[in-house]
Amino acid sequence: LLCPTMPESSPSSTRYITTPIYYVNDRPHIGHCYTTVVADVAARFQRLFGRDVFFLTGTDEHADKVVTSGAEHGMTPLQWADRNAAEFEKAFKAMNFSHDDFIRTTQERHKTKVVEYVSKLQKHGDVFLGEYEGWYDESQDEYLTETVARESPQGAYTSPVTGRPLVKRKEKNYFFKLSKYEARLKAHIDQNPDFILPESRRNEVLGRLREGLQDIPLSRPITDDPASAWGIRVPGDDTQRIYVWIDALFNYLSAIDTPERRKYWPPTVHVMAKDILWFHAVIWPCMLMALGEQLPRTVYAHAYWVRDGKKMSKSLKNFIDIDLLDAYIAKFSRDAVRYYLVTQGPSASTDADFSHMKFVEVFNADLANGIGNATSRVGNMIAKYFDGACPDAKGNAGLAGHD
Repeated sequence: LLCPTMPESSPSSTRYITTPIYYVNDRPHIGHCYTTVVADVAARFQRLFGRDVFFLTGTDEHADKVVTSGAEHGMTPLQWADRNAAEFEKAFKAMNFSHDDFIRTTQERHKTKVVEYVSKLQKHGDVFLGEYEGWYDESQDEYLTETVARESPQGAYTSPVTGRPLVKRKEKNYFFKLSKYEARLKAHIDQNPDFILPESRRNEVLGRLREGLQDIPLSRPITDDPASAWGIRVPGDDTQRIYVWIDALFNYLSAIDTPERRKYWPPTVHVMAKDILWFHAVIWPCMLMALGEQLPRTVYAHAYWVRDGKKMSKSLKNFIDIDLLDAYIAKFSRDAVRYYLVTQGPSASTDADFSHMKFVEVFNADLANGIGNATSRVGNMIAKYFDGACPDAKGNAGLAGHD
């Protein structure tokens, strides 16, 4: 995960590393910071080898909740998005992330590209108008299959993420022909064992694929509800807006779809939490196939943070938000917080527990005693035997600013 690589025979020295783009409905928390620090460490590691790295993060801003939350605070959707996008940029600066770009889906550079990509799907015959009836998760802006809705770990016909009741909806939408690419996707997964990692997530996707793929909504109708008008219009039909998840996935392409940046495609690794794996491991690659684009080399989905053995929730008041992380940074240093998140986080299949006692234990054992002691001794030897001078890493003078 921390060293996404390509075969040594590959002619390209570029690396393209991404995080998801984060909802701007609230301020950032430990989950956002964890995913981003993992991607950040991977990007920095690759730069140490002198590779040309492009590291992308950003915010997803066309969700219905942006409209309703903004209205509750007396703001327009864009004002609410501006406010919370600024909070993410502030938090990411505090964590010293080295991203090369921060994309927002309300930016014109993204919106114009999304229209271009959907138009291309239409021309290729991969989009059709139909009617959809299914279970809708309002908390996640996501439609769920009957099986997923019925077997939700939070209870039948509740959101698998928040536990809130699902809503049965019937709508007229444009659809993307996901089923058309089922065989190609299965073959790609079989032929590329590192396409979905860790292995448990790969098995999870393969398990769901056995049910077969259904065509999915690409748009949502615009109704009297003000929230329904927030988004990018479907090319050629102003009565429909592009579904927020379709819009959001295109960010990975829109951000680098310029003459200067095209060399970074395809992504080396998409890093994300496990709850959005299906979109990235199934829907996104099928859309890329339809567009004639190369697929990402790896989709890596980590687990969740819990706190003192309990699931984090605002109702339990045990959520680790950016203010608490700032407090840890002030007391223990930014690098200590980054180190703890990376080394103790839920990088594999199981959730990780954030506890204050464990943080202090790791801080003392690893940073003060282990790495700290070793660094002090090596530093003293360099000062004593080499007049305090040491060579740059691999003689690469271009590493400044990527510590």
